[in-house]
Formats: sequence, structure tokens, C-alpha cells
Amino acid sequence: MPIIKFTHHLQRFFPTLAPQSIPGQTVAEIIQELDRRYPGLAAYIVNEQGGLRKHVNIFVDGELIQDRQSLQDAVSEAEVVYIFQALSGG
Repeated sequence: MPIIKFTHHLQRFFPTLAPQSIPGQTVAEIIQELDRRYPGLAAYIVNEQGGLRKHVNIFVDGELIQDRQSLQDAVSEAEVVYIFQALSGG
């Protein structure tokens, strides 16, 4: 199963969130499973249409995902997925 890692910012809202293996063959499937385990987490990652929020980036083995709308980028068993929620301000 792919290993999912997160920025520490998300742990402020989900204190038990930690790097973990999550089943899924696409980024969308992984986010659905994460939301099942941590209800409400998907709302921080995707918008109401299911696309990636503009302040979030997801990398699969160091490569930025291409499909920000339907999140159908493939994820294999041995890959690492990083979910980054950018912070803004000045």
C-alpha cells in the first residue's frame, strides 16, 4: 500500500494524523479512504466539486500530480504520497 505523509498543519485539526499506509490506486481513492478514517479531512484537501483546493499540492514519489480536477493520477503499492497544505499570509 502507498505510504501517505502530511504537513504538520493538518495535524492541528486532526491530532492523530500520522504517516500511514492507505489502500488506493488513484489519488481520489486515497483521499476517500483518508476521509473515512478522519471524517472531514477531505474538506481541507478537495473542493465541493472534488477537485484539489488551490492551496493544496499532492506529490506522488516527488512528482506533482497532473489531474487536479478528478484526482485520477495513478498510485502504485510502493509509492509515497505527500499532501501539502500551503499556508499564506504576510
